Amino acid sequence: MGLTAEQLKASLDALAGAEPAFARRLEAIGYPEPRLRDRGYSTLLRTIVGQQVSVHAANAVWKRLDAALGSAADPAALAAASDEVLRAAGLSRQKSGYARSLAGHVTSGQLNLDALPEDDEEAIAQLVDIKGVGRWSAEIYLLFAEGRPDVWPAGDLAVQIEVGRLLGMDERPSEKLTREVAHGWSPHRGAAAIFTWHSYGQAAKAPADKAPV
Repeated sequence: MGLTAEQLKASLDALAGAEPAFARRLEAIGYPEPRLRDRGYSTLLRTIVGQQVSVHAANAVWKRLDAALGSAADPAALAAASDEVLRAAGLSRQKSGYARSLAGHVTSGQLNLDALPEDDEEAIAQLVDIKGVGRWSAEIYLLFAEGRPDVWPAGDLAVQIEVGRLLGMDERPSEKLTREVAHGWSPHRGAAAIFTWHSYGQAAKAPADKAPV
């Protein structure tokens, strides 16, 4: 599971004490809600199913896949399914390949999602070996499903936008710069990421004359 509300609060309080920009924004918008996902195969498969489609469409595909396989949570069932079955459930040829890669990694024992390496970079390296799972997807999984406190998805557009806003930058920082400026936020960068998404969402709701600058 991801970071709990208590863990988020403790980490954000620590960040606010070290970084005035966090303190100001935290006072303005409050604490974010936890983002909790189950650890394991189903969460990663849902990530693949949901790539580049709406939440509604992803949910519909998942329901059809679950019905077609007997259980979408069973990697052996997906590995044994024909291309026609997967296509009828709504998976494109590309996503079928990604899903098969994940199922194969799990059923062969090459990937044990209950025992990923404790080192974040080593865990990311194992996850990105799956076709269709890039660094961003791996980081999101480790943050939301495993609650790793220092994962920092610097390639995320909203994270970059909010880091730029919080720190008063003239332009959205690059992924490299977003990683660099967050070095001092360790070991709380997971909470920092969740807070930037919270802040980004609040900014989108705010009237133009009240949005953060």
